[in-house]
Amino acid sequence: MARLRDHYSQVVVPKLREELSCSNDFSVPRLVKVVLNMGVGEATADSKHIKMAVDELTWIAGQRAVATRARKSVATFKVREGQQIGAMATLRGPRMYEFIDRLTTIALPRVRDFRGLSLRSFDGRGNYSFGIKEQIVFPEVGSKNVDVIRGLDVCVVTTAKTDKACYSLLKAFNFPFIAQK
Repeated sequence: MARLRDHYSQVVVPKLREELSCSNDFSVPRLVKVVLNMGVGEATADSKHIKMAVDELTWIAGQRAVATRARKSVATFKVREGQQIGAMATLRGPRMYEFIDRLTTIALPRVRDFRGLSLRSFDGRGNYSFGIKEQIVFPEVGSKNVDVIRGLDVCVVTTAKTDKACYSLLKAFNFPFIAQK
């Protein structure tokens, strides 16, 4: 079982139950899934970029990533309907906790000029999304295996109903947010 899962059940649940005045342990917010998404704009010209992006996202996620397809054609971007234009992976269960552990302890501290995660990235329904500009902050990828620096979107989905509850949950998981003034 993942170290962060034990931390959640032993430390986070009692703390959040008191802080958010939840009636029982099951009403405490929890993580549902983490969605990783990588857009590949260069794929319109050369399809090998998609394969490399899928491979890199597979290394980062620890499970097979899938190529995403365009829903409709856009002539100005030279994209046709059904063309592969990105890669994504959805993490749940132990892989999700293991990824969040690696993200908060290894990857985010390696981001150049990192000052913390923005407090404006909550969606109002208890979910949090942010972007990473370089996929090479993950040690699994390594700079030798990379042909092009690509960005990566991370969306953390929780059962929290409000942004405040989601913030409390993610703060308990040691997400490095920008200090509030």
